[in-house]
Amino acid sequence: MKTLQKVLESKIAQGEKAFVAYIMAGDGGLDSLREQILFLQDSGVTAIELGIPFTDPVADGPVIQDAGLRALDAGANLRNILQTIAKFKEEVHIPLVVMTYLNPIIAYGIQDFIKSCEQSGISGLIIPDLPLEESTIISNELKDTDVALVQLVSLTSPQQRIEKIANVAEGFIYAVTVNGITGVRQGFTKQLEKHLTNLKKVSQVPVLAGFGISNAQQVKEIGSMADGVIVGSAIVKAFHDGHREQITELLNKQPV
Repeated sequence: MKTLQKVLESKIAQGEKAFVAYIMAGDGGLDSLREQILFLQDSGVTAIELGIPFTDPVADGPVIQDAGLRALDAGANLRNILQTIAKFKEEVHIPLVVMTYLNPIIAYGIQDFIKSCEQSGISGLIIPDLPLEESTIISNELKDTDVALVQLVSLTSPQQRIEKIANVAEGFIYAVTVNGITGVRQGFTKQLEKHLTNLKKVSQVPVLAGFGISNAQQVKEIGSMADGVIVGSAIVKAFHDGHREQITELLNKQPV
């Protein structure tokens, strides 16, 4: 079992829910990355998802799109983000999960990229535009590493596909809670609870829900249906606006 799954399962075994915080790496400059990660770690998040800025994102809403553009303008890219993290990895004691797209990985070189992930202490990868049918180009290279390839499941995924994904899932299953882009939502479909219950039934790894979870009540509500939550836009905005107390408020309201 890889470290990412071990950490999440340990949290769940204690009767708690996992809280994964998403940030856009390089938003505010690469020099801010260490401080943001350590702030979240000290605040009590279970793991951190590091978004890598990319010119053609698949499902980013306005807040994360804007953060990605700011990071690109600051010169952030996949290679220098990993190099930056490697410099302070000994200070990080929670899993770091990189969220990036396939094109930058191929440009980097798959084997070189995975080696850099290991050198930087990365525990997981999320690649939204890598379909299950093509995922072996990455997963085969991860077999002898401690880096987990996290699979996403959408609300529209048919049962047969869900079961196929569950059979190969590592770390956790990323359960997308909306049909659409990231960002603030006032509510969620009535079918969400049934969807998450089904995922937990077929999955051998924790099921974390993400997309649109942006306030304490939603953290509690959606978290109660899953093994934990992933919060992105609200945290990205709080860092950018200088309202870090809002991040602490989200964490203090975790479901139990």
